[in-house]
Amino acid sequence: MSGDTDGRIFVGLSPSSDGGKASDPTSGKAEYLALKLANRHGLATGATGTGKTVTLQTLAEGFSRAGVPVFAADIKGDLSGVAMPGEGQDWIVKRCAEIGIDYVPDEFPVIFWDLFGEQGHPVRATVSEMGPLLLARLMDLNDVQEGVLNVVFRIADEQGLLLLDLKDLRAMLAFVAENAGKLTTTYGNVSPATVGAIQRALLVLENQGADKFFGEPALKITDLMRVEPRSGYGTISLLAADKLMGSPRLYASFLLWLLSELFEELPEVGDPDKPKIVFFFDEAHLLFDEAPKALLQKIQQVVRLIRSKGVGVYFVTQNPLDVPDSVLSQLGNRVQHALRAFTPRDQKAVKAAADTFRPNPKLNTAQVITELGKGEALVSMQEGNGTPSMVERTLIAPPAARVGPITPELRKVALAQSPVRHAYDETLDRESAYEILAKRAEQATAPDATPTPAEAEAQSGGWLSDALGGLFRRGPRGGMSMGERMVNQVTRQVTNELTKAILRNVLGGARRR
Repeated sequence: MSGDTDGRIFVGLSPSSDGGKASDPTSGKAEYLALKLANRHGLATGATGTGKTVTLQTLAEGFSRAGVPVFAADIKGDLSGVAMPGEGQDWIVKRCAEIGIDYVPDEFPVIFWDLFGEQGHPVRATVSEMGPLLLARLMDLNDVQEGVLNVVFRIADEQGLLLLDLKDLRAMLAFVAENAGKLTTTYGNVSPATVGAIQRALLVLENQGADKFFGEPALKITDLMRVEPRSGYGTISLLAADKLMGSPRLYASFLLWLLSELFEELPEVGDPDKPKIVFFFDEAHLLFDEAPKALLQKIQQVVRLIRSKGVGVYFVTQNPLDVPDSVLSQLGNRVQHALRAFTPRDQKAVKAAADTFRPNPKLNTAQVITELGKGEALVSMQEGNGTPSMVERTLIAPPAARVGPITPELRKVALAQSPVRHAYDETLDRESAYEILAKRAEQATAPDATPTPAEAEAQSGGWLSDALGGLFRRGPRGGMSMGERMVNQVTRQVTNELTKAILRNVLGGARRR
């Protein structure tokens, strides 16, 4: 229903020529998202309750049906219904009639993920993969602390110490603090107090549940790019993010890490006929809130360059002002749901949203944004020559799968049947920085000298000890052992004989004189 038609995804129906709502499907214009231009990225915005999540599901279903894998953050669990066949609810049937399509229920292959391993397969990354820049943002470090963190990573790399989980990083921080005096001349000033501040920030991060995210087995990007062999549908990977929203920095850092990993691993493909994978980042403002300049530059760079890797990135947020202009200018496909203009900031947001669209002489874009009903949106997609189409008021097509969350029991069934259930559910803890540094510390406190063979023989008692050991056991009343009595007897005999020999020599010499 909302899948691709000749390399396109059906988004909805635009109004009739008079600019009103589409009451007659034959008088409207079908709006499509061209798969060939889907890697030009996109933006879906709108106030709460205006239909953004349903639009996101419609687009995700379209990509999946076209054989394109999808990754989406599921903030409230509402997207999980995509794993089950749709139900012909009244509003869905009515909307299908309004836009002139038949309602055909469908379901899609889904893999559930969860950074905390509760509602999906655990998602893990190693500390080394995350890197010092993202970790510094994750822990809200200042410039000095971030510099020391870079030193820690540099030393670990030079000494071949793997940084896999938080205990590895904690051990490396302790190692650097203990050797701060030796390291200063090579790496600059490393203050133990600064290391202590990083350790405290690391503890806060651990209390937020990040210890479950850092470790192995790390997520393989290829497991997000699966295509179901029987149907040919692209797999939809859903990240459970309801609990993750309690740790917004962790959520934002994870999303940026994911984009960075894709950028590093995927080859250049230019502009393929359809994307290799598409990402929907809900609550996208968390990526940019209080982000330092260096991080914003990295986001901008990744978004700009990852297009040539065949990756489409779609940001979902309430307000277009949440996205920096440098990133907003790279988002070619737009879906704008209703905005409310109650405050001066809201009015500014409405004007900003209207100004980003290619004008349509039949529409007062700024006014229409405030008048849109639920399930309506202003739509502008990239056309064949790469330019945005004129903005159109559009009735969004409803999803074919279930709308709303599935039950925990159905989620468990889906997890039990998941193709990656054996790859990530068990934690792996191999030898890394923590274990190696612990061994070094143990060796440093052990005795230095290695005993010679003779000393080892003496320490162990040798064959003589084995043969006579029983002779020197104390009696039941604590008296002398048999061995001790024998030694005393032999000692007396030797002493007597030696005394007699000395006397004979002395007296004999006297007689000769």
